[in-house]
Amino acid sequence: MPRYWWVNHKQTVRQEVDGQYLWSPKMARGKDGARRNVFYDNMRRATPGDLVLSYANGQIGFVGRIAEFAFTAPKPSEFGKTGANWSDEGWLLPVFWVPLEHPIRPRNFLDALAPLLPSRYSPIRPETGMGNQGVYLAEIPEGVYREVAARVSFSHEALRQGGANSLTYGNVRDWIEEQMVLRLERDPHLDQTTKRSVIQARRGQGQFRTSVGAIEPACRVTGVTNPSLLIASHIKPWRVCRSAEERLDGMNGLMLTPDVDLLFDRGFITFEDSGRTRTSERIDSGDLRRLGLQQLTLDDLGFSEVSAPWETRAFAPRQREYLAYHRSEVFVS
Repeated sequence: MPRYWWVNHKQTVRQEVDGQYLWSPKMARGKDGARRNVFYDNMRRATPGDLVLSYANGQIGFVGRIAEFAFTAPKPSEFGKTGANWSDEGWLLPVFWVPLEHPIRPRNFLDALAPLLPSRYSPIRPETGMGNQGVYLAEIPEGVYREVAARVSFSHEALRQGGANSLTYGNVRDWIEEQMVLRLERDPHLDQTTKRSVIQARRGQGQFRTSVGAIEPACRVTGVTNPSLLIASHIKPWRVCRSAEERLDGMNGLMLTPDVDLLFDRGFITFEDSGRTRTSERIDSGDLRRLGLQQLTLDDLGFSEVSAPWETRAFAPRQREYLAYHRSEVFVS
């Protein structure tokens, strides 16, 4: 069953609806420094197929279907000066938006809507129907969504089929990385040899591949050792590395077969420091088996894992630093 969400995005509604996404910083910055925000955490809880209501300027104007799990992405350039105090690294959640034929104002049917609103983290004030300041993406009961949907008209067929033309992780990742390559090529602080090596590392080639292969000669999941069947994959993604050193560090890489590389890059699997493979509960275990991975089991801690006939090896201390980032910021938990 889908979950239901409500987003208050007055400042960015035009950019997010036109671009078919939602974006939030990973951390909210207050006077006391960085702090977590439940509404930003909800970006990672949202699941493909969930439905979301768009609220801005006192009215609901769009309904959307979430098309992908959220993933790390920089603040969209089209935001301009909006959110100048937001962190530059955030979550991007692809959403297929459908416009309502006539936007609707919650305050006009508040008597019916107010009793259905959540008692905690309500996106609007039940007394006035106006948005609660500081609330971005809030989970709502199904009844709230149904109450709105019963009063508006939109293309249910477009919403049901929506997502095929929405943003995907792959095209956003590629666009971000292509922009970074352009900036690297213009960077006066890097010599040409370093620039070439860093750009090659984006595709798991060159100096980076050599360094990773010397540390990790086999795929951690399948055990394959044939170099022709292995990809040098970054643990901390190339696009979020802060320096050329991180992008070229062999400790920031694993040699993986193409299917495992895809799962790892998208965050559907990760690794414990012990070497244990961990799989996301939000990916269909049947799809993993169809990819040729072995039967899924549960370990003593309740983590889902890919069982393997070979012994797992613990990671080196520097690898563990990168893996901590992957488990926290990439893995779809």
